[in-house]
Amino acid sequence: MKTPVNTFKQALQNQQVQIGLWVDLADGLCAELVAGIGYDWLLLDGEHGPSDLRTMLAQLQGVSSAQGSIPGLATHPIARVPMGEVAIIKQFLDLGVQTLLVPMVDTAEQAAQMVRAMRYPPDGIRGMGSSVARSSRWQGYPNYIQEANEQVCLLVQAETVEAMRNLDAIAATPGVDGVFIGPADLSASMGFPGNPDHHEVQVAIADSIARILKVGKAPGIIATTEEQARKWLAAGALFVAVGVDTMLLSDAARNLLSRFKSSAPKSSAGGY
Repeated sequence: MKTPVNTFKQALQNQQVQIGLWVDLADGLCAELVAGIGYDWLLLDGEHGPSDLRTMLAQLQGVSSAQGSIPGLATHPIARVPMGEVAIIKQFLDLGVQTLLVPMVDTAEQAAQMVRAMRYPPDGIRGMGSSVARSSRWQGYPNYIQEANEQVCLLVQAETVEAMRNLDAIAATPGVDGVFIGPADLSASMGFPGNPDHHEVQVAIADSIARILKVGKAPGIIATTEEQARKWLAAGALFVAVGVDTMLLSDAARNLLSRFKSSAPKSSAGGY
């Protein structure tokens, strides 16, 4: 069998907009449920969600189960690693993840190191352990180590003032497929913690999307309101998360309770 084609990476290269959902509940059953909805991609969060390798594996298996049971479903799982470290990236890739989101990448040098961590030698420094790993389906993909480098997809997060200064070089780094703008951390770095809707932050985000597109890479972002999502899609963002599982659940639960108890707290959308 041939190593599966990374359809998400292919879509970004073809400048096809990809609509996603953030998944922070770190549960395989929840991942399976939302994977069957029809989003183009799901972000399985290993940075702020309580995911470890075992729960990440369960979520990947949940997504695969949904894909196998629903004809035509092509939801792509993306894993966010807790930090940009070579050993962690190796472990996530060996789980079978093809696309990784790496937080807090502030320089082109950091981005280049993440590119190397994603690839087998001679193009990179990824450790050779796929023969015992889910990534190769335990050698079910006999040419995995020859094919994997073409199918991995690296998304890096630019979410600080320093990253904004270095954004052009970060985005232009060979092997970086997309740059994700983190509104919450960026707003804090700019001096407006908890206020990603601040005018200066919004201007910086719009400028960042344009700069990423200018160097031929895919810009991405998360939005927790429809207004924001449509704004960034119109600005040219190619992969946009339009919601978060925890917020969807808590908002729906609050709204339901408010129909029966007048004292129930009301939901409120916020930045992420």
